[in-house]
Amino acid sequence: MANVLKDKVVIVTGAGRGVGAEIAKLAALEGARVIVNDLGGNERGEGGALGPAQEVVEAIKAAGGQAIANGNDVSSWDGAHELFAQAMKTFGDVDAIVNNAGILRDTIFHKMSEAEWDPVIAVNLKACFNVSRAAAPHFKDKGKGAFVHMSSTSGLIGNFGQVNYGAAKMGVAGLSKCIALDMAKFGVRSNALAPFAWTRLVGTIPTDTPENQRRVELAKTMTPDKIAPFVVALCSDSAKDVTGQIFGVRRNEIVLF
Repeated sequence: MANVLKDKVVIVTGAGRGVGAEIAKLAALEGARVIVNDLGGNERGEGGALGPAQEVVEAIKAAGGQAIANGNDVSSWDGAHELFAQAMKTFGDVDAIVNNAGILRDTIFHKMSEAEWDPVIAVNLKACFNVSRAAAPHFKDKGKGAFVHMSSTSGLIGNFGQVNYGAAKMGVAGLSKCIALDMAKFGVRSNALAPFAWTRLVGTIPTDTPENQRRVELAKTMTPDKIAPFVVALCSDSAKDVTGQIFGVRRNEIVLF
């Protein structure tokens, strides 16, 4: 790729680490001005600081790119709308949204509490709605725009101890498909990815069963930087006719669900 996002403005949520950070860096390398959103909490969504987002911004600037950091909680309607407003105020436009923010609170279903369910649904699903909804009127008015949402095989296929996460990520797949239908007449597209890469979230998966051991070993071969190019491509004009799709990304394979 060579400047496939030149002059575009891209918001990436959950971009302080892992897959989100690699997407933000590559988007900037491909010419985009990037809003790096991250609450700065741990994998459970606890705590928070602007540090991780700012570190990614500094890396982007060091490579000659343009970016700003944002620490808003996008599981909040107001937080997501403030994020979008900051992007518009700073760069004057938004062309693509990458909904990547996510947390885990893994617990076997019969022991799962409301406190382990609600935050996971809020960050992994409601945040996608919030940020997308904030951008939707702008995309409609300009007659184009791209949404890329992170789903997961935990939702599309299932996984032990992740009823909350799987439900949220399956919801993301439905959200993306329905947005694609609703916004098609306005030239706005929406796609979802179910990536399987080695990140700090995947690193929390227990290896107490042979199945999970194999899953973790496979994940170690799929690093976040291998996911970023496909996301950036979906944000670019070269994907202007691609919408309503759910892509699985594993090793060097891309499959449609």
